[in-house]
Amino acid sequence: MAESEQVHNSSNEEEESPEQETSRSRRRRFKASNMSFVEMVEMVDILKRADYDGKYGPYTNPNERKAKIMIKVVKSLRWNFGVGQSKEQLRKRWSDLKLRQHNQYRRIKKVLLKSK
Repeated sequence: MAESEQVHNSSNEEEESPEQETSRSRRRRFKASNMSFVEMVEMVDILKRADYDGKYGPYTNPNERKAKIMIKVVKSLRWNFGVGQSKEQLRKRWSDLKLRQHNQYRRIKKVLLKSK
């Protein structure tokens, strides 16, 4: 009887392992959504203050530094606006603002200048 239980238990373990692998390998995915203007202003403000682009000095670990800054942006947006966006989505949005959406980037910079 004990042998049949062991065989039964080992077959259950084999069946459960693929389920565990899929749950471990899953990443938290955020649905891509449009950012409001106020959210973009918040993001740009944090990135500019923290010198995300590295204009003001040589840094020893720029990629690690950028990752920490982006975590601050994610937390700030989640705290202030309840928006869950990933670091990758925000990096793409920042790149789009600087390279493709010049008018909107200028408007954001004007708002930030007026607020100071």
